[in-house]
Amino acid sequence: MRRYMMLVKSRPDYEAGIFPDENTPAMVQWKDELARSGAMLDCARLQPSSQGKRIHFARGKFTVTDGPFTETKELIAGFCLIEAASLEEAVAWAKRVPFQEGEIEIRPLFELSDFPVDPAEQPDGWRDKEEAMRAAPPPSRKPGTTRYIGMLKGDKDTEAGVMPDEKSLAAMGAFIEEAVKSGVLLSGEGLQPSSKGARVRFAGSQRMVTDGPFVETKELVAGYAILQFASPAEALEWTKRFVQVDAPGRLGAECECEIRPFVE
Repeated sequence: MRRYMMLVKSRPDYEAGIFPDENTPAMVQWKDELARSGAMLDCARLQPSSQGKRIHFARGKFTVTDGPFTETKELIAGFCLIEAASLEEAVAWAKRVPFQEGEIEIRPLFELSDFPVDPAEQPDGWRDKEEAMRAAPPPSRKPGTTRYIGMLKGDKDTEAGVMPDEKSLAAMGAFIEEAVKSGVLLSGEGLQPSSKGARVRFAGSQRMVTDGPFVETKELVAGYAILQFASPAEALEWTKRFVQVDAPGRLGAECECEIRPFVE
């Protein structure tokens, strides 16, 4: 079994704050069947991009851009994290979503076993700490906080499946450990390249499946984190710290992350 992220693409009406009804009998039935099968791990809707920010870091400089963003077809309106035996099974679940129009992108998550062992790894290094964090009980919600999703933007290296080096993994591992201890980080993973994924497009009763890879590299999501913050200022500060830690190991030593609050 492997975990898959189903990324629901946004639409102009959603970006305008017109949310679809998730309590229709068909949608309730789909979610109920997904839950009863044991496949559902998490599901959430995001606020429109007007409520988000993008934080870019390169050459020692931050650039913060407030939403809304223009590329509606590549924006994410929500997600569903599931467990499936194969991409084909994950696509089958996506095809059953009772949408009349729209698009869902399905991408497998990186599991710890996907990272080759580097001879430079040390005992009690990033791998052992990551394994311990994954085995630990999920962090609890803090009263008075709002959940956010941080979406790391892809680049040519992430799409080519280039793995971070040991130094980058260690630096990010230390940052994640701090975020967990502070109670900010609830969960987070990297997504495998879009060549490992698929998209399901909805048009009435029709379901059209397109296999990856996809071409719009800069708008693809390479990883995500679910976080909880007491204020938008705290969300911005932690995201700026993340991109600064992540950038040295990225293509061109630059990094961009989009931060969006959940619909609670």
